Amino acid sequence: MTKNIHLYLLVFIITFSGFSQEKKESPYETSFVKDGIWITSAVGLNVIGVKIIQEKDDLSLTDLNKLSKDDVWGIDRWAAGYYSEKANEESYIPFYASFIMPLALLLNENERSHAGQISVLFVETMATTGALFTVTAGLVEKSRPLVYNTSLDIDKRIDSDEQRSFFAGHTAATAAATFFVAKVFNDFNPDSPLKPLVWGIAAAVPASVGYMRIKAGKHFLTDNLVGYGIGAAAGILIPELHKKANKNLQIYPTTSFNQGEYNFSSQGLALNYQF
Repeated sequence: MTKNIHLYLLVFIITFSGFSQEKKESPYETSFVKDGIWITSAVGLNVIGVKIIQEKDDLSLTDLNKLSKDDVWGIDRWAAGYYSEKANEESYIPFYASFIMPLALLLNENERSHAGQISVLFVETMATTGALFTVTAGLVEKSRPLVYNTSLDIDKRIDSDEQRSFFAGHTAATAAATFFVAKVFNDFNPDSPLKPLVWGIAAAVPASVGYMRIKAGKHFLTDNLVGYGIGAAAGILIPELHKKANKNLQIYPTTSFNQGEYNFSSQGLALNYQF
């Protein structure tokens, strides 16, 4: 019960805020073509990133023997060797709960009347965050903190899945979801006195995930800080880019993406701001 208190509180806040409100026009503007290209491109990059991750090699025994906590950044060194399966399992509770939080927006009549548009923006947000994570995790070689734990089986320490510590995907995805909810609530209810509380919950949930991922030995502090920042930025900026007030900001299709042997031929999107 206490594991999901943030979710229940957020549902109550958004439901309560919807009482005695007149239906408002959406602050966002979406485009079937532009947003379709954005989502398709992001999904394509996710596919490429997952493929790169799946093809990562195990850590060699030679490289494993060379690992030393002394080589880890000072800001991260304290976490080297951490491992807790219990913390790993518990981190999935707020992680999965964050994906349900956007549904709380639909309890408010105003947001519910624009459910389709909000859904498009949410998919866009999560697909973008996922693309940044999978490609980065696939290309960057960085062992997780648990790899430095000499009490663990060697097979686990050298496993390829344990060689993608940067950056923290669970933290990034959770932050993207919770900050998206806070941003949409903020834009639909600019005068609500509950905004500080909604933003506070949005910040606390991914922070708790990051803490548990460190205890689990899955990520270092800097991995979580980067993941948190990327997720929060996606959750805030993607709705912001679609606001009707941003007339000077334009999003338009561009050319294809290529990365080494992985070729993804599709249109992308570019941003243009006119001063």
